[in-house]
Formats: sequence, structure tokens, C-alpha cells
Amino acid sequence: MKKRVELDVDFIGGGPMPTKEEFAAISEYIKASKAKRKLRTQRKATRTKPNTKQPA
Repeated sequence: MKKRVELDVDFIGGGPMPTKEEFAAISEYIKASKAKRKLRTQRKATRTKPNTKQPA
């Protein structure tokens, strides 16, 4: 059985607000990630061969 790891975290956040440049960088990263994921699924769909068995 796997031993469970617990993190010692009191809260998340609490730091200063990100700047406009940081928000823009995060937004660009998310957009690029989505585009990359979409491209990968499109490639995967075109690589699979359709089921074209000849009747006996």
C-alpha cells in the first residue's frame, strides 16, 4: 500500500497581486498550452488508421 504524503500548508496565496505583465505572461502560457494540446489531438486523430477490412 502506498504511504500518503501530507503537505504542511497553512494557506494558499496571501502574496502581492501579480503585475499586468505577469498576468499577460500567464495568459499567453495557457493559450500556448491549449493550442499545443489541440494540435497533439489533431495529429493523433490523423495517425490512426480507419478500419478498412475487406469483406471475405
